[in-house]
Amino acid sequence: MAAINLPHIRESLRLRLGERRKLLPSIPGLSRLQGKLIIPYVLLTLLLAASGIYIVTRLVASTIRERFVNQIYESARIASDGVVRQERSHLENLRLMVYTQGVGDALAAGDADMLQSLLLPLALNSSIEAASVVDAKGVEVLTLGLDPQSGQYLRSQGNDLSAEPFVMDALQGKSDALGDKFAGLLETNYGPALFTSSPVFDASGKLAGAILVGTRLSTLLADIKSQAQADLAVLDSGYHLITTTLPPPEEGYAVLEEASRAAHNQESRTVDLTLYNRDYQLTYTAFKARDQQLGWMGVLLPSSYVVAAEATSRNTFSLIFTLGTLGVIVIGLALSQSIARPILKLRSLSQEVASGNLDQSLDLKRTDEIGELADAFDIMTLRLRERTQEAARLYAEAVQHNRELAAMNEQLRTTQLQLVQSEKLAAIGQLTAGIVHDVKNPLAVIKGMADLMLSEGEVPAELSEEITLIRDSAQKANLILTDLLTFSRQSRPEMEARDMRQTIEAALRLTAYPLRKAHIEVITDLPDQSVMMAYDNQQIEQVLVNLINNAIHAMQEHGVLRVNLSQSEGVVAIAVQDNGSGIAPENLGRIFDPFFTTKPEGEGTGLGLSVSYGIISNHDGRIEVESTVGEGTTFTILLPVKHAWESHP
Repeated sequence: MAAINLPHIRESLRLRLGERRKLLPSIPGLSRLQGKLIIPYVLLTLLLAASGIYIVTRLVASTIRERFVNQIYESARIASDGVVRQERSHLENLRLMVYTQGVGDALAAGDADMLQSLLLPLALNSSIEAASVVDAKGVEVLTLGLDPQSGQYLRSQGNDLSAEPFVMDALQGKSDALGDKFAGLLETNYGPALFTSSPVFDASGKLAGAILVGTRLSTLLADIKSQAQADLAVLDSGYHLITTTLPPPEEGYAVLEEASRAAHNQESRTVDLTLYNRDYQLTYTAFKARDQQLGWMGVLLPSSYVVAAEATSRNTFSLIFTLGTLGVIVIGLALSQSIARPILKLRSLSQEVASGNLDQSLDLKRTDEIGELADAFDIMTLRLRERTQEAARLYAEAVQHNRELAAMNEQLRTTQLQLVQSEKLAAIGQLTAGIVHDVKNPLAVIKGMADLMLSEGEVPAELSEEITLIRDSAQKANLILTDLLTFSRQSRPEMEARDMRQTIEAALRLTAYPLRKAHIEVITDLPDQSVMMAYDNQQIEQVLVNLINNAIHAMQEHGVLRVNLSQSEGVVAIAVQDNGSGIAPENLGRIFDPFFTTKPEGEGTGLGLSVSYGIISNHDGRIEVESTVGEGTTFTILLPVKHAWESHP
């Protein structure tokens, strides 16, 4: 593309604008577009706008009111659907509880503790607000109720629910067209709740009792309100209020109850009422569960919305017709042949500019507004070219700075993690070194005295077993202290040029017996050529043996162990992967902490990974771990490739 002479173009445009300003004052007023075209169109469009505003606003007012009525009926339908959805959720939870193994036998035995251990996890997983178990006589064996304030399940027992029809229907083995599940309302410590009951049978098929799953009406109505966008009220069959999403009005809920009765007596089942000094419209629908009417559900919407919407519509359509008036004027102007051609050319060039081609110029020789527009367009494209070039330069610099900053942040995060872990290891090592010697000597005396007593042969038979236990315990404690002493005396590595492949193969030979014993398949992926670097062979071998033994413990039997060695960009990576039980996410941040272990008590001191971490840190490397519970764990050792003369002094 040819170079653009920006100063020359800028000067040319400046001269052309000056010529336009000199010519315009000498041209008669009719030469302007306003004098040629606008006046006739203004008169016509004003008349059309006035007529249109009057007609449309009259039509819209009736449409808004009809839409409001449809909205309140739609809200009532959504409310009914919400109750049906909650009933289905109850049925799903009941099936889980009723068919959980052991529930029927525990209920038949009246074992509330066993029922709690079986049902509480299900209640937690499904966020059930209330679950109650009653025996064959309708007496409460166990109720788990979710406290809305603490979020904990509270337990109660002993209430007699035999007077509740939906409970006794389930206990008497009744069944209707929908099955053997029944629904009803109960008053609980946290307000009225909708319950669904189901019979429970023991292992022999005998009726043991029933399970009830419930949801507070306040929770149910709050969920329905968010979907229906309307306030709700639940009333019993006598139109007495049970609960509502409305706060208590000053005049009391009696106004709402009277309005509900009035709505029932009207064919439209809608009625107007006033609450909180606002106008509302109320309609109601049957509150049904399991095809049984439990009461009525009222749906309320503020009818003041209709008046506000009518006013808003008037303003909106006034604005629309005003804009339409201007549009008609613009269209009239566009029909003029003297304006259509430059406008089309301007459109075409604007599309080119929008697509990124800024080397455009109208270059129109006109003395009216179109000529000014052409000059302004040319100036705009010139400035866009300048600013686009500057923006591209700044963007490239910003991208480079962001990359550098991201690399620095990652390096800083890694350094901080290594520093924190090193400080913990150093502090615990100093503490351990100070006490190990003072404890080992008494343990040696205890073990020696026990050996002496056993060797003399004069110990009674009944004491020989206990003295042997003392000796073995002292020896075990001495081994633990030896591990602690090794941990506290982590020394600088003796760096020598070695082949890392040979070290890995040596570690696999040392662990060959436990691997065969556990029937574990070993898959190695080692380079064909030597991987030479400077490191302490004994220490790296110790780390690998520790990781392989941990993998054996995680897999138990019949697992697969993968060992991989790779090298790239001055870093050697050793990956030890198993398909064992994995590490829980909450433990990943603690596995390198001293004395932390997930092994059973007595099978580990929790120092293996801490010592390994210290060894790798002393080699200026790091250990990374990735684990998924039930799938396995991968430990990756990253060591910088060093030569012998680059090692620590």
